[in-house]
Amino acid sequence: MDAQAAERPPEETLSLWKREQAWLKTQVVDWDTEPWQQDPSFSGLQRVGGVDVSFVKGDSAQACATLVVLSYPELEVIHEESRMVSLTTPYISGFLAFREVSFLVDLVQRLRETEPGRMPQVLLVDGNGVLHHRGFGVACHLGVLTGLPCVGVAKKLLQVDGLENNAVHKEKIQTLRAAGDTFPLTGDSGTVLGVALRSHDCSSKPLYVSVGHKLSLDTAVHLTCRCCRFRVPEPVRQADIRSREFIRRTLVPPGPPAKGRERSQKVVQGSKEHPKGDWGEDCSRGRGTGLEAPPPGSGEQDPAPQAGGADGPEPLTLPWESGCTEEPVSGSGEVVPAHSQVQHKASR
Repeated sequence: MDAQAAERPPEETLSLWKREQAWLKTQVVDWDTEPWQQDPSFSGLQRVGGVDVSFVKGDSAQACATLVVLSYPELEVIHEESRMVSLTTPYISGFLAFREVSFLVDLVQRLRETEPGRMPQVLLVDGNGVLHHRGFGVACHLGVLTGLPCVGVAKKLLQVDGLENNAVHKEKIQTLRAAGDTFPLTGDSGTVLGVALRSHDCSSKPLYVSVGHKLSLDTAVHLTCRCCRFRVPEPVRQADIRSREFIRRTLVPPGPPAKGRERSQKVVQGSKEHPKGDWGEDCSRGRGTGLEAPPPGSGEQDPAPQAGGADGPEPLTLPWESGCTEEPVSGSGEVVPAHSQVQHKASR
């Protein structure tokens, strides 16, 4: 384990980070800025991006940063790049960007310089935007530094400004009956920091969507819903899958799987997994979305839901241990690794 990555920065550094967040926050744009955002069907939107950072299990300093770009509305991967990176900053709640965002900015900038025609028009980020201790999460940070519209999509509620994952919050979750259903996340300050979204009929766990940069909350929610073949939006899901697989290919020596541990799954053209739910189910049943769920796609397993609290990294859960939207379907002969070498952050 890298000693630098394990040490908490001094208070002077945290104060500098807070000042930098406050300065960059003044540049956040929380309204629609692009022509495609003005059309309810997102006419003109052709490329959506997703980013993710996955960690080597048992090593706080080694990680894989990944950028993927998908065609829209087909949601097929047209570009991907993964890089192993060395982290020198520990994970500290509220300061995730200072640990990870520079690597993601580098990936975006590299694509901008080498293949500008494949640049995403919007990025979906596994983390929070304005739903944050100081109103400036990793999705805001990445958006301001790249100049791209960004959406924060978190799997766990970040408990700030009086928001709590308590009995009242859990009761509200029960009111989310169908894909597209939402309720606002209003803090004690009276500010709507984001939205809890049921993104798929077959998953009762909501996503927490917030503005990152250069779009409105309504657009962020609608876009997230339209990008969901499963619980997690496809750009984020593909970035997660590919970053984990890159770590496996890079760090795990090849060899036959242990006896009795082979798992297979059916390959379905287009997407990366096959849930038990009905592909034809319509997000427009959700309140105020007016959106249709995208058509089905391929055959790779969805990363399992993350367990644990909202703050630290969590070990990878094997996909067959999860619920209906993430469970692989047998029959293809594709092998799922028996032991993960990957560790992933539960909430950002």
